[in-house]
Amino acid sequence: MNNPVQYTMNLMNDWGYAQAHPDEEFAKLHLFSMKKRQDGEDIEFTITVKEFYTPKDPALKFFAQADKQTNQKVLPFTPSGWGITLLGALEECVKAVNRFPYHKPESTTVGA
Repeated sequence: MNNPVQYTMNLMNDWGYAQAHPDEEFAKLHLFSMKKRQDGEDIEFTITVKEFYTPKDPALKFFAQADKQTNQKVLPFTPSGWGITLLGALEECVKAVNRFPYHKPESTTVGA
């Protein structure tokens, strides 16, 4: 046993035993919701955090990603963050959501 802490953490996460092989990158999903206040409006973002059972790099156990892009009019950016803890990845993603403005998609009407 190379890393007793990792071994103990894996025992507590019995859901990971459903993974047949590490290449499957089995992950548990955690969902969060936040509102970004911009131009007098609330824009709701859903952030999904993946908790990998056997991450390829122990420093990348948690990956958070928002459901909307920001900065769409210049260079679209998908807010995300990595961390060794769920909180760390979530905080990085929230910072990324607030880094650039959000632009509502322009509605397209179909002319007859």
